[in-house]
Amino acid sequence: MMSRRVRGRVVRRGKEKLDCPDIDGNLSLDEGMLDWTSLPDDTAIQLFSCLSHRDRASLSSTCRAWRAIGKSPCLWQTLDLRHHNCDTAVASSLASRCESLHKVRFRGPEAAVDIIQLKAKNLREISGDCCRKMTDVVFSVLVARHTALESLIIGPDFCEGISSDAIYVLAVCCPKLRKLRLSGFHQVDARAINALGQHCPDLADVGFIDCRRVDETALGNVTSVSFLSVAGTTNIKWNLVSQQWTKLPHLIALDVSRTNIAPVTVTSLFASSCSLKALCALNCPSLEQDASFATNKYHEGKVLFAIFTDILRGAASLFVDMPKNDQKVFLDWRNTKDRKTNEILNWLEWIISNSLLRVSEINPGGLDNFWLNQGACLLINFLQSPQEEVQERAAMALATFVVIDEENASIHTGRAEAVIRYGGIRLLLNLASSWKEGLQAEAAKAIANLSVNANVAKAVADEGGINILVNLARSANRFVAEEAVGGLWNLSVGEDHKGSFAEAGRVKALLDLIIKWSRSSGGEGVTERAAGALANLAADENCSMAIASVGGLHALVTLARTSKVDGVLEQAARALANLAAHGESNNSSIAVGSEAGALEALVQLTRSAHNGVRQEAAGALWNLSFDDKNREGIAAAGGVEALVALASFSANASQSLQERVAGALWGLSVSETNSIAIGQEGGVAPLLLLAQSAAEDVHETAVGAIWNLAFNPGNALRIVDEGGVSVLVRICTTSASKMARFMSSLALAYMFDGRMHKIALEGTSAGGTSKIVKLANLRKLALKCIDEFVMSFSNPQAFAAAAASSAPTALVQVTEAVSIEEAGQLRCSGAEIGRFVSMLRNQSPTLKGCAAFALLQFTIIGGRHSPLHAKLLQDTASQRLLRAAAAAASAPPEAKIFARIVLRNIEQQQVGSSSI
Repeated sequence: MMSRRVRGRVVRRGKEKLDCPDIDGNLSLDEGMLDWTSLPDDTAIQLFSCLSHRDRASLSSTCRAWRAIGKSPCLWQTLDLRHHNCDTAVASSLASRCESLHKVRFRGPEAAVDIIQLKAKNLREISGDCCRKMTDVVFSVLVARHTALESLIIGPDFCEGISSDAIYVLAVCCPKLRKLRLSGFHQVDARAINALGQHCPDLADVGFIDCRRVDETALGNVTSVSFLSVAGTTNIKWNLVSQQWTKLPHLIALDVSRTNIAPVTVTSLFASSCSLKALCALNCPSLEQDASFATNKYHEGKVLFAIFTDILRGAASLFVDMPKNDQKVFLDWRNTKDRKTNEILNWLEWIISNSLLRVSEINPGGLDNFWLNQGACLLINFLQSPQEEVQERAAMALATFVVIDEENASIHTGRAEAVIRYGGIRLLLNLASSWKEGLQAEAAKAIANLSVNANVAKAVADEGGINILVNLARSANRFVAEEAVGGLWNLSVGEDHKGSFAEAGRVKALLDLIIKWSRSSGGEGVTERAAGALANLAADENCSMAIASVGGLHALVTLARTSKVDGVLEQAARALANLAAHGESNNSSIAVGSEAGALEALVQLTRSAHNGVRQEAAGALWNLSFDDKNREGIAAAGGVEALVALASFSANASQSLQERVAGALWGLSVSETNSIAIGQEGGVAPLLLLAQSAAEDVHETAVGAIWNLAFNPGNALRIVDEGGVSVLVRICTTSASKMARFMSSLALAYMFDGRMHKIALEGTSAGGTSKIVKLANLRKLALKCIDEFVMSFSNPQAFAAAAASSAPTALVQVTEAVSIEEAGQLRCSGAEIGRFVSMLRNQSPTLKGCAAFALLQFTIIGGRHSPLHAKLLQDTASQRLLRAAAAAASAPPEAKIFARIVLRNIEQQQVGSSSI
């Protein structure tokens, strides 16, 4: 045998360095080269047995020696085709390996046809799912070609295309049948069941699950049956059951879960059947609603498994010697050599796990206590089952029972944390590390769903789950890769885990998945989830730099330009939006805008029919629009027209879309050229509508865009024509948002600073007097509104103290009284600051006061962008105007105090900046 002592070694093959293990033993070495083909056969077989069937086939193709070993019968006793595209050609190529094949699992009726091509005459077990479209012909041919069959499981999908005639064929063709579990049949009649009883003398395990009609009387004729399940089956005549099934001489366990069985029938079965030991009745409403029955004591030596009973303790009572720990009963029994006990508990594991999966899918109300106190513990026990099907169903149920709202990714906190409490995370990660692809996929899906909970996500990360999922995501199996990347997507949400993604090449691994699967047919699911994970990571500054450093920007832009799948496009646009959000701390916004085709792709995506795609594209353009060059590029790519069109049709859209399209227009309108273009394209009307939204974020953002547009006299006239003055006055007067009131007052100040009036006069004919009168009346209304808004911050005592004294404390008190905290988030350009400086010259005392009030808000110490604004005001002309405003005899007292505070803010931040 191969020695277990292994040490790392580097050998050379030409110019290539390879990391190979140096293995002790009688192996031939030639100039430092390890000859793997000289491994003992049993060692090589052990190596092959740790691989999936796909990898075994790949390894077999490397050389003749391993091709022979790869065909060893012991490696091909079981075959799982569910996650593979096994057509006739593939099945034929596998036929030479399948002479000793005992068990096969498949998915779909097409695969059932292809199984015939395997020519596995000794096949004993067949298990198939997703067989909804299977017909009598396919079913009959499948069983007729495998006459040695001992076990047949079809389900859990409904198979109403298969009739009782096919079951009759099965009975005649497969006399060695011992186990039969069929799901979702329309009807199983007496002829078929009697044939099973007549032709299959060893048939001990029968399940007709979720069927519409089963002949109860005929089932009483299958005298060989020891284990019987009719879970979920409807139209059962329970009076006949009491008469017929109690006569079955070998019936040990019965499953009636999810049926309408009545308490009297259960009592009768226990009383009349001498052999019956266990009755499984999970989620049977009639039993659960009968309080007296739920608290009843049952016949000695017989166990009822129900929602209201202690299932683990009941299972423990089946042992001759009761286990010390009921919680570990399914673990302990595996060490027993009692065949009967093994059979019962094997059956219980399969039946209960199947029922729990079905119940979790239906998710009926009133079961929280069961899931928290029993259900989660049971499922975690089943993760350790020796039966692969039970392990898979347990993982599937864990992935399902925790979900409350799949569309909004909402999960049940208590159930998720119960999985942690019972040690389920480590067990799921162990299954995800298995070579069996079915277990990998289901365990990864459970981890993904559970990781929506922050505590579970932390537990997964602490247990090394990120590495496990990254490795699993590299699987050539699309289903496995998709579920693994889904787990990474959810784990990438947590701020605590983002740093670990930036390490050890994990970002590069996600990028590699995008490149690989975006080129593959059917790889959309993996691509979308990998892009979603990158989008989450891009929100973190360090991760955003890691994404850029490995070429992620180019890959994401390529997706945005070329993908035809809405989900992929949405996540690609979201990733670009998050990358562009770091414009103030790094150059990522500039880098996104500079990437060839990025701006054009995002503009095009705003025209998508998919709401999520439009929303994320608009969000990306909003973030990009903070950069001058990007603003020009977006406009050149048709962004103004596209965003105005999107705003025009967003009245009934989601609030997120409304906010982002308004934000993108706000960002673009910083440019005077773009502002004019937005007005000319018809952007004023939809923005006024959005400004009246009840959603604060939409409301504020749209008002911000109108504020920018209002500086242009042409746009100001458009706002007047659209009835915008009354809208802005109402917002300024009644809005619950200080920011919206502030920006609407600034928009009104722009509109009525005299420039719009001059344009209106120039374009007015002899009959336009009424328009001039109208504008004059609107100006009075607007100035009154502005004045009232500014004075609403007045603190008479603080203002009087500041007017009478030059002491800093007096100015601080005024600043505290008038401060609008949110205004500190606004970032103004030099041109925008210059507009308010110029307004200090206006003849209107109200506008002078408004200008000084605005400059005070923009320069308040501690504001996010105050240092920038203070720097923009440090030129001589600006400070001269501010001093003049502070000293002007004709200026309102408030305006003079505001100007003094601005000058003090500039001085303090100038000193602070020079001392750094």
